[in-house]
Amino acid sequence: MLSTQPSPGDTALAAPGSDEDAARADIWGLLSALFIAPPTAQALQQLAAQRGDAAGDGSALQQSWAQLLDAAARHDAGQVRDEFEALFGGTGRPAVYVYGSFYLAGALHEKPLARLRHDLQHIGLERRIDLGESEDHFAVLAETMRFLIAGDDPAVCTLSRQRDLFQRHIQPWGAAMCEAIAGDRNAQFYGAVAAFTNDFLQVEQMAFDLLD
Repeated sequence: MLSTQPSPGDTALAAPGSDEDAARADIWGLLSALFIAPPTAQALQQLAAQRGDAAGDGSALQQSWAQLLDAAARHDAGQVRDEFEALFGGTGRPAVYVYGSFYLAGALHEKPLARLRHDLQHIGLERRIDLGESEDHFAVLAETMRFLIAGDDPAVCTLSRQRDLFQRHIQPWGAAMCEAIAGDRNAQFYGAVAAFTNDFLQVEQMAFDLLD
């Protein structure tokens, strides 16, 4: 899932199938991969290899992207795996939750998850039984956004559905999750992931605001 090469400088909403739209889908796909499991050594190498191409417009998003690539170069797969487990894994309560229901309702599997499932069913999307995570996991929502941008069903994959999913089920809590990650002393590589994620969410929100 980390084989894509997003271009954070090109994230404005655009016509489906455009280069800008493909860049947005790639970024959502990358975030999904990074939040569902720690990246492999090959994935980190692929990210680090893009450092020479990271020069851009000087925006906050471009700067946090460059910092993420630098973090990928500084950390090996074992370090990142241990960090991932320290932040999101373990038995019992994790250090940082990546589920919308926790931030919106204070507990897992609450009404926000039920509302999300209702909205996903309305557009014909169902949870994969083999996934092992609920639909309000940030990685699952990011993959759903990638599908709504890059999918080939014009009746489902529309800008309005992207906006609705984002504004109803990601934007209300995404920044809080990023802040929780950044505030954890174990977050080194994932501190950079959180900073980039937060900047990307802000750019997406500004772009969706233009549709209203």
